[in-house]
Amino acid sequence: MTIRRNLLGMAALLMAGPAFAQAPAATPAPVPGWAVGRPEGSTLAPHAARLTVTPLDQVPVSSIRLPQGFQAEVFAHGIPGVRAIAEAPGGTLFAGTRAIGRVYAITRNPDGTTRTRIFAQGLAQPNGLVMIGNSLYIFAVNRVLRYDNVEANLDNPPAPVDLTAAFALPTEQEHGGNHHWKYASLGPDGRIYTNVGVNCNVCDTDRDKFALLVSFRPDGSDRRIEARGVRNSVGFAHHPTTRELWATNHGRDWVGDDNPQDSLLRVRRAGEDFGFPYCLGTWADPQYNRGRACSEFSQPAALLGPHTAVLGMRFYTGTMFPEQYRNQIFIARRGSWNRSRLSGYDVVVAHLDAQGNVTRVEEFLTGFRDDANQRFADRPAEVHVLRDGSMLVSGEQMGAIYRITYRR
Repeated sequence: MTIRRNLLGMAALLMAGPAFAQAPAATPAPVPGWAVGRPEGSTLAPHAARLTVTPLDQVPVSSIRLPQGFQAEVFAHGIPGVRAIAEAPGGTLFAGTRAIGRVYAITRNPDGTTRTRIFAQGLAQPNGLVMIGNSLYIFAVNRVLRYDNVEANLDNPPAPVDLTAAFALPTEQEHGGNHHWKYASLGPDGRIYTNVGVNCNVCDTDRDKFALLVSFRPDGSDRRIEARGVRNSVGFAHHPTTRELWATNHGRDWVGDDNPQDSLLRVRRAGEDFGFPYCLGTWADPQYNRGRACSEFSQPAALLGPHTAVLGMRFYTGTMFPEQYRNQIFIARRGSWNRSRLSGYDVVVAHLDAQGNVTRVEEFLTGFRDDANQRFADRPAEVHVLRDGSMLVSGEQMGAIYRITYRR
């Protein structure tokens, strides 16, 4: 009997063995938002951000090419992932980032050098910055924070006032990981302007909730839609005399090397519709047009090249540069990834006529893109005009801010 029971037990174990040995099926990793729609076999993917400090002697300032009379120097470095720039009344500059989650404070020393320190960290992509008086507003993913009396507390920042609930922007989960980082600016009407990117590469979405430019009072109240059908704007500013809102805009991915183009938008009335996902200018989206006439939507003020990743833009309001640049738009083109041949990696100028029409777009700062070897040295992300009329350009890839001056 004992032998028989042992044999039956061994048989039961053998029958159950495969169940014990079989591991649970692995859950496939979710497809990141940028890869949705990528053609089979394509190796195109976003360029990895550099998250460590670049030594000063490796900052590629010598690569920069400018029109005659202009010079470039390193204004500040050691700011991994630097993007948006805001200036406080006392001259302190605050620099936002995406990948590294920090906001930096930059001050000038008496000898003309700069000092950089971490002002806030541990935030989710705090790219949007606005100064109102002595208060710094930080727009991160899912959070809007206000730091008061900042210049007096650079080494010991105060606890922020959390305004997230008041602004009630879509959450990261609602965005699904797509275009949820923010840009922000202060309008001449005292309102805060920000973007709400689309929650996909291209899709039918709630056009009252996504693909927008919106504005608020500084306390987060009185939300107003300034423009619809704007896929993702990460740079905007108001014209210094007409007060019209202008914005850069990213075209969608995975429709080939040359379509669609990134664009510059001129918003002439609140709620103006620029056509996403149906059209961009006269270009009808091959998947989502659904027979819509592109003429029913507002047209871009200018096209800025396919997949150039246009970001920060500023009207030049200084007096250092020659007269031809006054009140013209300087635009940072961070540079392509969704294209087999590189495009962008520069700063261009959109020239306007007396009626505010773009007459031409010309290169201004070049030299970062190496076409022969399909490489790049840095990625311009923001432009900022200082009070002396010089201009700053943030270089996200190398964590540096360049200063552009002009001498007759």
